[in-house]
Amino acid sequence: MMNLLITGGAGFIGSNLIRHVIDRPEIAKLVNLDCLSYAGHLENLDGIHAVHPSYFFEQVDLRDREEVQRVIRQHDITHVMHLAAESHVDRSITGPGDFITTNINGTFHLLEACRAHWSDPATSIQDRAPRFLHISTDEVFGSLGPHDPAFTEAAPCAPNSPYSASKAASDMLVRSYHHTYALPAVITRCSNNYGPYQFPEKLIPVVIQSVLACRPVPVYGDGLNVRDWLYVGDHCEALWAVLTSGKIGETYNIGGRNELANVHLVQMICDLIDELKPERGGHSRSLVTFVPDRPGHDRRYAMDATKISAELGWNPAHTLEAGLRETVAWYLQHQDWVKSIVRG
Repeated sequence: MMNLLITGGAGFIGSNLIRHVIDRPEIAKLVNLDCLSYAGHLENLDGIHAVHPSYFFEQVDLRDREEVQRVIRQHDITHVMHLAAESHVDRSITGPGDFITTNINGTFHLLEACRAHWSDPATSIQDRAPRFLHISTDEVFGSLGPHDPAFTEAAPCAPNSPYSASKAASDMLVRSYHHTYALPAVITRCSNNYGPYQFPEKLIPVVIQSVLACRPVPVYGDGLNVRDWLYVGDHCEALWAVLTSGKIGETYNIGGRNELANVHLVQMICDLIDELKPERGGHSRSLVTFVPDRPGHDRRYAMDATKISAELGWNPAHTLEAGLRETVAWYLQHQDWVKSIVRG
């Protein structure tokens, strides 16, 4: 039985993860730690608290070292899934400071709190096989050329934005705590997630909302930057597999096997909206507007997920076509949620 802490549980991936694991019989207690920044919203978890007495919410900022320590001790945390992070590249370019303090210092505080609690002889944590799962990103690897092989776990880190640099730094901290202090840590690095509850500043919800409002749909540069798209539900399934069965000290890439240029993704979304809302009259592609590229925009990401498939038997269940259809339909059906989040 585990007392599981999920950091960033009111955000996009975190809220989907909580919904995905909350009914697992292995979980005696699930604690959601989130500071409720602009991207964290309890609306993402409506209904969870009322029907799950084992669920607890802690509004705590990872930068508050004493409060992080209190949460770990008070809830006797045995397992951690660390998602909380500043994650929007554009914001890291205009204001990198929050990315340093949250992603690096916040991870340090969490590691220290777990190390202290899990090494305390007054607890029985070691008998419960504790585990620290650190969730990172493919962006720590930098950019690929059009014909380069996909990133494997052995690829060197070469981050190109303040966001990806802060994530690479936090990855190295986690790695060092395993090797120096024997902290039972595992790292995952995922490709671009999409799905329900994604904050409306990200590409896919931006496209959907722009089309619905008949506004120009912005596409950076020539639109040929390539990303590997991973449905958030598939990512959650992979994270649970790594938490429960991954090898301590290892890193696992999690990819969707869905490489696509941004402009082609945008066109797919436009076509789906035209199909699902025929009363709009079609022609959503005419809204696509190319805008100046952002500084340091990585050209291509691609993830080799052979290791997690071979060792843990995980493979993505969604094709890009199926996952996008589910996602667009969800946003069309949940415009009240979008408006609430934007107002907030």
